[in-house]
Amino acid sequence: MSKPKLTVGLIGYQFMGKAHSNAYRQVGRFFDLPMDVRMKTLCGRNQAGVEAAANVFGWETTANDWRKVIEDPEIDVIDIATPGNTHCEIAVAAAEAGKIVFCEKPIGNSLVEAEKIAAAVAKSGRPSLVYHNYRATPAIALAKKMIASGQLGEIFHIRAHYLQDWIIDPEFPLVWRLNRDIAGSGTLGDLAAHSIDTARYLVGEFQEVCGMLHTFIKDRPLVGEIDDKMGATPSTERGEVTVDDASIFMARLGNGTLGTFEASRFSTGRKNYNRFEINGSKGAVVFNFERMNELEYYNNEDPEGTQGFRFIQATEGHHPYAGHYWPVGHIIGYEHTFINLIADAVTALAEGREPSPNMQEGLANQRVLDAVERSHTSRGWVSL
Repeated sequence: MSKPKLTVGLIGYQFMGKAHSNAYRQVGRFFDLPMDVRMKTLCGRNQAGVEAAANVFGWETTANDWRKVIEDPEIDVIDIATPGNTHCEIAVAAAEAGKIVFCEKPIGNSLVEAEKIAAAVAKSGRPSLVYHNYRATPAIALAKKMIASGQLGEIFHIRAHYLQDWIIDPEFPLVWRLNRDIAGSGTLGDLAAHSIDTARYLVGEFQEVCGMLHTFIKDRPLVGEIDDKMGATPSTERGEVTVDDASIFMARLGNGTLGTFEASRFSTGRKNYNRFEINGSKGAVVFNFERMNELEYYNNEDPEGTQGFRFIQATEGHHPYAGHYWPVGHIIGYEHTFINLIADAVTALAEGREPSPNMQEGLANQRVLDAVERSHTSRGWVSL
């Protein structure tokens, strides 16, 4: 008997669009899903670009107007993989049309936009998903199981860093991610948003924050030609950088955990250093996405003389997600986090459950981002 189909329309085809497209194309090849995924329409403004991407990933049709995709009665899911300044309009329209809404993070360029999106989705009564894909890393999911089972005991600290160095050259051009009107913020929304979601997922809700933002390079060359790998060639004209290059904040979480969070695009030598350390009364875990298949674990109850951090290679069949791919020790990569997240979402939809993280969780993350910005402005602690 044939399975029911989940028909998808994806808005955006570049960096995140590629990641989402690959996930839809591959998910049924590795997971025995209760629904088949149909890749109906890929939407983008550049006709040649969107057609080329559709041919590579196997989309049936293309479109240049996202409104036409929402109007298609065959499409169940509207997936938004565009820059942040377009999320609110597209997501609200999709929700009002009764579609299931999947959206890249952060869901809005401001708390007001995020609230509008979450309210529209809640009013529609339809499910939703936010692409905090790092949750679906096997080692992070393993850390979640260990913490939930009490293996780390009472949690005292979480220290999170998300560090890159890709704009450290002052002549790197003013790409859209450095424009607040398009991106909403810099490292805070792009990088720290993931650390915030990971902390909420593993440890608990935020109670109050105190932070600061900083921009090292105030102006840059305008963009000449762009590519789809977050790069571009500079022109001779210059423009103002309107987002933060680095963000740092302290946090107190509702369960008494203390947190420190740092995000930077000026961390020389760091490429995608998404790392956290969680310390508890019984043990600790450390994760670094640049070694994403490993989890470091310290057990405070090991015998004296043999205590120390050990590496767990989260590639065995009983580790979350890992058993769907290769034999033990055969590592997976960045793209698989999106496949895993989509597998979870499709399964939840087929079973009548809300996927996670959903728009309400995306809104909770946005409230933390907003609080950090307000803290920077007021130079003081802000309660959530």
